[in-house]
Amino acid sequence: MKELITYIARALVDNPDNVEVTEVIGEQTTVLELRVAKEDLGKVIGKQGKTAKAMRTILSAASTKAHKRSVLEIIE
Repeated sequence: MKELITYIARALVDNPDNVEVTEVIGEQTTVLELRVAKEDLGKVIGKQGKTAKAMRTILSAASTKAHKRSVLEIIE
């Protein structure tokens, strides 16, 4: 899941070297924390949060297929 979010985020931003995804594994849920450069934050979130919502939907579908539960957090 971490590689999926990293791939999507790097395709969206101007500074792909600043994309950082941290995986925090819990008992039932895995939290993926996405950090990007400050000037790329708007590109990852999108208008009215549509890009972030789409990324979360893709993550949810991939997690369901793998029989896991994952959540995406975008860190400023």
